[in-house]
Amino acid sequence: MLEGIKEKKKEEKKSKGINKWVKFIIVLALYLAFLVWVESWLGLIVVPFIYDLYITKKIKWTWWKDLDNTLARTIMSWVDAIIFALVAVYFVNNFFFQNYQIPSSSLEKSLLTGDYLLVSKISYGPRVPMTPLTMPLTQHTLPVLNCKSYIEWPQWEYRRVEGLGNVKLNDIVVFNYPAGDTLATNDQYYYRLCYLYGQEIEASKGKAPVAMSSLSPARQMKHFKRLYKEGDRYLRATPQQHGKVISRPVDRRENYVKRCVGLPGQTLQIIDRTIYLDGKPNKDAQEVQYTYAIKLQAQMPVELMDELNISMEDITQLNQSGVMPLTKRAAAVLKARKDIVKEIKINTDAPTGDVYPLNARTKWTRDNYGPIWIPAKGKSVKLDMSNIAVYERPIRTYEGNDLEITEDGKIIINGKEATSYTFKMDYYWMMGDNRHNSADSRYWGFVPEDHIVGKPLFIWWSSDPDRGGINGIRWHRLFTWVDNIK
Repeated sequence: MLEGIKEKKKEEKKSKGINKWVKFIIVLALYLAFLVWVESWLGLIVVPFIYDLYITKKIKWTWWKDLDNTLARTIMSWVDAIIFALVAVYFVNNFFFQNYQIPSSSLEKSLLTGDYLLVSKISYGPRVPMTPLTMPLTQHTLPVLNCKSYIEWPQWEYRRVEGLGNVKLNDIVVFNYPAGDTLATNDQYYYRLCYLYGQEIEASKGKAPVAMSSLSPARQMKHFKRLYKEGDRYLRATPQQHGKVISRPVDRRENYVKRCVGLPGQTLQIIDRTIYLDGKPNKDAQEVQYTYAIKLQAQMPVELMDELNISMEDITQLNQSGVMPLTKRAAAVLKARKDIVKEIKINTDAPTGDVYPLNARTKWTRDNYGPIWIPAKGKSVKLDMSNIAVYERPIRTYEGNDLEITEDGKIIINGKEATSYTFKMDYYWMMGDNRHNSADSRYWGFVPEDHIVGKPLFIWWSSDPDRGGINGIRWHRLFTWVDNIK
């Protein structure tokens, strides 16, 4: 009988030995496959620890289980579980999937405020973390403490792992806000503020407004450079008003979501609200919106608002400014309701001077913009004073070159006169479907490839901010594939 027990224990020990090797081999194979995918052999330093975890067990990974104090064991078990969960979330968020909430109406009515999206990192290939030391589940700021959630050192160069595909025309894309490299902590539109305050400061000094049409392109650039410096100096001296002026690494900038309406190498132009690519019109998204000037003669019924998907934000905008964003279908329905609508016409009020590039006067507007060539990796553009304002930011800020313009209008890149430039990255043109209420490429320019985060796959949750509780759940939108929203 004893011999039988001994034999049984021997078999169990042997089985456990085989099982631990099987587990080790499976985990090691998966980990090595991951390293091959991300092309990082630095991760091999983890292999000995995996070996010890499954085979040798020299390191006491769960030392806290031997503590005599019950409370201490309980606390450490929770700490262990939390750390494991955070590491897992960090890994998944960086390389596979991430949650994203639609915070504003810029993509309505395609994506709505209150939509929650599952964003795929592998669709375009995940970026190897450029700022690797960061707290999981935060983008740039720790809640409550209101401080940075990341450590800027080390900073790794941009590198993207092979994905399932590339950004395609009309894809809805999540990306880091390009103009978020510098910002005031209470206002992210730092560059626009700089020019605004620069103008106000010059006016306060008794200087007459500059007639931009009388200035050469070189003198325009010099003028805007002076305004920018004045505005920047003011913002840094008055942190109590707009917050402290800070900078953020690429992958720690705000996440935006827009529709890609222009690809690398294409020439984009907007004529009377229609987007043209290389001279051919690009079809608008089905639920694209523009603002309409509306005069009501009766209150709009709730049932009609629900039918046309008109939000309280839309009504508030109408009450405040006399305009409201509408799809073509909604505009047609309201136009036919003579009992409610006295007058309706598309809003053509589009001031000049507030679109990209901010440091030039092009006479472009949100509805009539360009033509503008979108930079492509390995492609060159001829540079002169007629287009340097458009390409200055990609060359200087996104690709890290020194760029200066001399008094006589010569362009100096990295100390040498330049008449052309070859781009190191692909760039994209992103716009919201709520075309008259969207902060997009028309206002801050190109989106570099190193800012691309991922592709939204589907809406996993949607709740109407105008309605609370179960009545606010948009059941018909749950698990809707974003690719099906055209």
